[in-house]
This record gives sequence, structure tokens and C-alpha cells, in this order.
Amino acid sequence: MYRWEITRAALAQRVFAIVRGKTYDEASATADTLLSAGITSLEISLTTPFALEAVTTLTRELGDDAVIGAGTVLDATSARMAVDAGARFLVSPSLDASVIRTGHRYGVPVFAGVCTPTEIVRGLELGADALKLFPAADRHPSWVGDVRAALPQAPLVPAGGVTVETAPEWIAAGAVAVGMGSALSEGDRETVAKRAADLLARLADAVPEPGEAGALDPYGD
Repeated sequence: MYRWEITRAALAQRVFAIVRGKTYDEASATADTLLSAGITSLEISLTTPFALEAVTTLTRELGDDAVIGAGTVLDATSARMAVDAGARFLVSPSLDASVIRTGHRYGVPVFAGVCTPTEIVRGLELGADALKLFPAADRHPSWVGDVRAALPQAPLVPAGGVTVETAPEWIAAGAVAVGMGSALSEGDRETVAKRAADLLARLADAVPEPGEAGALDPYGD
């Protein structure tokens, strides 16, 4: 698959799950719960012990049924290791040119971290496939609409503090997707399944109609 195809698949549900655990087993169990709940795109944070092994296992077992990426990728070395482990996309909390170059060298999309309009423009110049607005907790969804009035070409993905309640507001404001961690994955399998189904329905309903503010979406249908 080409980078744009992977990006489209990773963001197709308008949400990707962020999996971070204190142990390999904890992260694996969380990933399994999310996948069983119908979430088809998730990142394994490299802050998790043996995260790359989890990426390799999930990618091998799931094939094209899900898009598994690596998160908290901070430098070229970890980017290359994640690619070798089978990560289909890379996510970073920061804007690092070497991570983008490394991912692109091997055909892997990179969602680079940004926090200001200046960083957004720089990320676009570097060729980031999407721009992770991080942390989103101290922003209001209307911020996305304000920024995209000047930079409508910016594919923004808020993460860090996004909740089930606010996620649709971010999409309605023009974000292409959101990243969610414990706000999505907390609870038993039944709880997570109900939450995920409700979230996916609400996100689909929140997508702006053509002609509305925020309707431009590089990766939508």
C-alpha cells in the first residue's frame, strides 16, 4: 500500500486508539479489547515495555483487518525500529524531521506532533501525512476551525485529553480524526464495546457536509 492509502485506512473511522501499558501483557489485553470492540486502527506507544514485540505480533496476526502503528516515536532510530517491527504508521508527540524522513524512506506515513500554527506550517513543509495536535486538553475544538480558516489544507488529529463527549466536536470543527487513550479503553470488554459503537456513530454524524465550515478533508470519503 502507498502512504496515502495507509493514512486513509488508519483514519477511516475518524479515531485511532492509543495503547499504553505498564507491561506488555497489559498493552496486549487493551489492544485486544479495542479490536474486539470494532476499533480498526491503533498505535502502541513505545513507552510500553516490549512495545515493538506487540506491534510485530498484532501486525502478523491481524494482517489487513486492522492498521497497527507505533506511537511516541521520537527519533530516527526508534522510527526505523518501529518500521522493521511492522508498524504501518508512526505517531510522534513532537515535530522531528528525521522521524518523517525515516518513515517516508520506507513508505510509512508519519503523524507528527504540533501545537502552534507555526509548527503546523513546518509540519506541512516537511511532508507529515497528518498533524497530531498535542496536547489537545488545553484547546477548545473551535481552535481547529480558527486555524483551518487560514490553513484549510492542514490534516489535524487532536490527541491528549480527547473524550467521547468532545471527540465529535473536534470532528465537526474540521479535524480529520482524533486520537484517544484511556478515555476509550477503560472498563471491561462490554463497556468498551458499547462506548466504541456509540463513539463511531457519533463521529460519523459529526462529519461536516460539503460546503460547511471544516468540510475539506484530505482523507475522508
